[in-house]
Amino acid sequence: MRIVFFGTPEFAVPSLSALIDSGEEVAAVVTQPDKRKGRDSTATASPVKELSLCKGIKTLQPRNLREPELLQELAHITPDVFVVVAYGKILPSTILSIPSYGCINVHASLLPHYRGAAPIQWAILKGEEKTGITTMLMDEGLDTGAILLQEEIAIDADDTAETLGKKLSALGASVLIRTIVKIKEGTLTPVPQSGSPSFAPPLKKEDGRIVWSASSEEIRNFVRGMYPWPGAYCYLNRQRIKITRVTTLPGTGIPGRIEKTNSEFIVGSGSGLIAILELQPEGKRLMTAQDFLQGRRVQEGIFFDEP
Repeated sequence: MRIVFFGTPEFAVPSLSALIDSGEEVAAVVTQPDKRKGRDSTATASPVKELSLCKGIKTLQPRNLREPELLQELAHITPDVFVVVAYGKILPSTILSIPSYGCINVHASLLPHYRGAAPIQWAILKGEEKTGITTMLMDEGLDTGAILLQEEIAIDADDTAETLGKKLSALGASVLIRTIVKIKEGTLTPVPQSGSPSFAPPLKKEDGRIVWSASSEEIRNFVRGMYPWPGAYCYLNRQRIKITRVTTLPGTGIPGRIEKTNSEFIVGSGSGLIAILELQPEGKRLMTAQDFLQGRRVQEGIFFDEP
């Protein structure tokens, strides 16, 4: 099949790589414009762009998906299908209507659950025990298109958004190839989504603030779901502390109060206790809680405070 691939972050790379390795004709790749990063604001290519250039594939980086020149160029390719994996923008109807077989999206949830930009994070934040990959035929709605294939995966107790994202990225590539094969065989019938949808809106940096009045299990899920970005954080003596790994303990404490600081770093929550295992003070390296406690005096009974 003649394919145009839309994708941007590392999550999309295995899917693009699988399409190339499968022998399908990837005629072009559409990815987000380069972003400026670092202190020197160096323009940085997306992971998808790096792969497409390495493979010698025509790479487009439009700032506006409604540009007449872009629409003409995509139509001139005469694609059979568009494949969209974490591209980062909603495709307008003028683009959706171009390929003869429509547009296939690889979405990291079991739709209609967790429609939106951050399905991996929200599945962990909500304490789900399973998630998966859905390939769907895109329409103009937000992840509302008919389902093509789905495959389920367990969420392990120690999974973070990072580790779960890697698993789903690999699974997504596999499900995508099976979807393409079935479309070519004519054995795939799109099925409308059914059931009550849930949503996974994009996360902002300030969303990582820990609410210590939540239960210990909710806080543990919060830390896992927010890692590595935007990161779960709090303030201690007005210094921002990023909390990267915790576990729950039985017992009672006052929410946000530091209950123990000798051999363990224990904090009270709305229900149960939280043991902080790993953290990163502002401007410092990632460290164990024990290293943090050895390097400064943290009194029991004080609270994680306001900034």
